[in-house]
Amino acid sequence: MKIFSGSSNKELALKIAKQLDITLSPLEIFVFPDGEKRIRVGERVLGQDCVLVQSTGMPVDSNYMELFLIVDALKRSGAKSVKLVMPYFGYQRQDHIFRDGEDVSLEVIAKTLESVGITDLFSFDLHTPKIPELFKIPVIHLSALLLFSENIKKEFDLKKIVLVTPDMGGIGRIKKISELLGNIPFATIVKDRDLASGDIKDSGLDGQVDGKICVMVDDMISTGNTMADAADLLLENGGQKVFAYATHAVLAGEASNILQNCKIGKVIVSDSLEIPKEKEFEKLEILSIAEIAAKALKNF
Repeated sequence: MKIFSGSSNKELALKIAKQLDITLSPLEIFVFPDGEKRIRVGERVLGQDCVLVQSTGMPVDSNYMELFLIVDALKRSGAKSVKLVMPYFGYQRQDHIFRDGEDVSLEVIAKTLESVGITDLFSFDLHTPKIPELFKIPVIHLSALLLFSENIKKEFDLKKIVLVTPDMGGIGRIKKISELLGNIPFATIVKDRDLASGDIKDSGLDGQVDGKICVMVDDMISTGNTMADAADLLLENGGQKVFAYATHAVLAGEASNILQNCKIGKVIVSDSLEIPKEKEFEKLEILSIAEIAAKALKNF
């Protein structure tokens, strides 16, 4: 097996390679003055099983195009297979038509990944469990929930906490981590969202948080507004403190400032996305999914 890394999350690729006890293989990514890229595989891969690690966070389109070009280079160089470890799956939230006349971006991405020659796809905490159904190739859906549950056990008295999902779409996720923690109680924040703008028009709480430490668990943090507003709602309903866990730290726009200055005590995320130094903040803690990814590659 040979493992390669795109430019989106090389630090994670190095950690996965270390877990697999192999060296990251060389890959030349040349960027032209106009932003176009040219890829060259730096060693012989003829007949080899290859792994590519590439998350598709910001800049999403640029990272996807780089991914497509790397896969093409590997296939043209004779790679037997190309297993894609894409910890964060860009465009995954655009999985259906919200209004007449819209595209379904996720289906376009799925078809393109298959057409360039991906043989297997490994990804973490997809926004909906139905995403693998779009593919004809195997999709191995991994999760950071076990990693988070172990951290929660270490950091909190389970008798004093209540798990919280910031929206109804996360009920399946919150039930899974509740089971991992011995079926501890959970609450759900119910939101009314504007389909055109995505803005929240109203929100309420289903469940009891009074006197409890609230531990929110979500698949991603994008702008930070959902988590910040949820923290206010939980405290207004008697929650003692609020902590947040999310697999994917997208941290778009002013998210870092919003999260640092909101009422959440700590924000714990995975390294599915590389977080630039300028977006790190004091409350942020990062846990690595490298071991989970490496075990999946060994076992598949």
